[in-house]
Order: sequence, then C-alpha cells, then structure tokens
Amino acid sequence: MDIDADIFEGNVEGIPPEFLSLSSDQLRQRIRLIENEARVLRDENQRKTLKVQDLERKVKENKDKIAVNVQLPYLVGTVVEILDMNPDEDEDEEGANVDLDARRKGKCVVLKTTTRQTVFLPVVGLVDADSLKPGDLVGVNKDSYLILEALPTEYDPRIKAMEVDEKPTEDYSDIGGLDKQIQELAESIVLPIEHKDRFQKLGIRPPKGCLCYGPPGTGKTLIARTIAARTNATFLKLAGPQLVQMFIGDGAKMVRDAFALAKEKSPCIIFIDEIDAIGSKRFDSELSGDREVQRTMLELLNQLDGFSSNEDIKVIAATNRADILDPALMRSGRLDRKIEFPHPNEDARAKILRIHSRKMNVAGDVNYEELARSTDDFNAAQLKAVCVEAGMLAL
Repeated sequence: MDIDADIFEGNVEGIPPEFLSLSSDQLRQRIRLIENEARVLRDENQRKTLKVQDLERKVKENKDKIAVNVQLPYLVGTVVEILDMNPDEDEDEEGANVDLDARRKGKCVVLKTTTRQTVFLPVVGLVDADSLKPGDLVGVNKDSYLILEALPTEYDPRIKAMEVDEKPTEDYSDIGGLDKQIQELAESIVLPIEHKDRFQKLGIRPPKGCLCYGPPGTGKTLIARTIAARTNATFLKLAGPQLVQMFIGDGAKMVRDAFALAKEKSPCIIFIDEIDAIGSKRFDSELSGDREVQRTMLELLNQLDGFSSNEDIKVIAATNRADILDPALMRSGRLDRKIEFPHPNEDARAKILRIHSRKMNVAGDVNYEELARSTDDFNAAQLKAVCVEAGMLAL
C-alpha cells in the first residue's frame, strides 16, 4: 500500500518499516494517539510536580516544627511501658460509631517524667519505638512530651568514679611467693574470660567469683590488678566501707549500678575490697544503720545470683576477716573459690625483696636469703617498706 509522502515531507530514510506500511489516515490516527498520550503524561507530570512541591512544603513545615521542639532544655523521662496498639484486636463496632482518627496503629509509649507525671504518647516522636525498652532514659519536649532523643543509661557517679580508666600495668613477675594463688585465680577468672568455649565443651559452668582472704599487706589487691591486666578487662574497684551509706536504699542502689555498669563494660572484673564491711553475719539489731548494711548485703547476694556465669563479669572479694562473713555470701555459686593469702615464707620473702630492689643500685654482696631470715613475720608490704627505707638511707 502506497503512503502519502507529504506526511514525511519526502524524507522516508530511517523510518521504521511498520510505519511505511501504514496509510495516511492510519498514520494521522497514530499521531493523534501519541499526542493524546503525551498530553496525559504532561498532565500527570504537572500533577506529580505539584504533589512534590506540596510534600516539600510539608517537610519544611515539619523541620521548622522539629527545630522549635528540639530546643534545649529537655525534660528527662523514663520509659515505663511500650504498648502495641493494633486496631484489629478491638471489638467490632457499628460503622457510624467508628472514629477512624482515634484508631491508632503501631507502638505507643507510657512515659514517666521527672515532674512525677505519667504520660501516654500515641505518637512516640523522633526516636524509633522499636529501639526503646522499659527503663530507658529519654529527653522529651516539656510541652508536648514527644520523645526527642534517647539518653545514655544513668549510673551513680560514685560508681563511675570507681572505674579504673587506666589499664593496670602489673604483671605476674611483679608478684613473689604467690604462685599457687596466681594459678587458682587464673583458673577461676582469666580462663573463663579468654577460653569460654572450653567450659562449654566440658559442660560445666565456670566460677562466678572468688574470695581472697588473709592478713593485710599480703598482695590481695595487687594480684587482682594483675588479673585485670592479663585479661584486658575493665577493672571496677569498690570498697566495702563506701557501700555503707546513710540513706536507706542508697548502698543497695550503688551495688545495682555497679553490676549494671560492669555488664555494659564487659568483660569486667569487680574487685570489692574490705567486703567484711557489708558482708558480716546477720544478727538482730534495732539500729537502722545495721539494718541498712544488711540490706546492702542482700542486694549483693541478689546481684551475684542475678548474672549468669557465662557472662564476662567476675567478682573478686578481699577481706582480712573471713571468719565474720555471712555463710550465704561464702557458699558455692556466689564466691566459688576461697583463696588464702598467708604471710610469705622465707623463700617468698627473698623473692619479694629481689622484686622491689631490682630497679635500685644494689651492692654485689647483698645477701637476700639472710635478709629474708631476719625479716621473719614480715608481710609483703613491710618488705617493700624495707627496700624503700634502704633507699632513703642512701640519700
């Protein structure tokens, strides 16, 4: 079928064969269809452009509202409960009685603020509701109570101050005469942290902690710092007298915060020195101070039971008076191993003297064995003092 060449203005090169086989009327009809389709696409493009402009305007309005809402200061609140609002679970109602705006979907939050107000938030705010859990601290707008920011977990500042920021530098070579104690502590503290899979293969639970007891100055604190250095663990040093507080419940809160901080900083070693200050045997007393000390010990027992032995949290307790500790604290499952630190014997005293004098200018005729024999009943701290005094005399 011949076509009208005027439609192509005499130029038919490069035209697809399917168009060359059409008549002039068919081509004009095809052109009209294409023009109509182009008109529809232009209208659709214009409509989309207007919609994009409207959305950009709404985004700008929302950003302005957010900028107004996020102005400091925030009101601090605590997440009490997270509710999953599912309208499908509601009872069926008549169509005329259904308020579609009131039927909310998604997660809602019950919030308790520092002003002692409990607030229900159908719209959470700028924080993803799935990332929240009960007990989280959040910053909210003081007027709308919308959650604007998730805040870090709050710990007692006294507990944060007890965290040893610098890694301990002590090594096993700095300890003399405590080879057996080092081995027992390494088996109960270091091995479960570094080789947890070995205990899982054997089907046994590693010890949660150990008790170091013995006279003062025998190296209990030093060996705890050495263990922390060997494991690259966070070292949290608590003192029993610091956990004895004047206000009711304050000491128990410090114990809870200490274990919560240890869980966040795991692997962590909690060293509680002078544990007899809070761990003495319970007795009937009418004094509120004695009852508060016993409440603190009960919280410590609860925390020792509360964390699993598979967690990278180990407790090392030290005391000079193991005979007055409560049996509930001493039982297996809490402080599994009891390690005695006696006064050093003669060989141990000689090693300790060599350790503390290795950086000193020592004469070649110094007889450490004779010094060890003449320092009978000296503990390690006293032997260090001997070396220091010798250096002072040389000044």
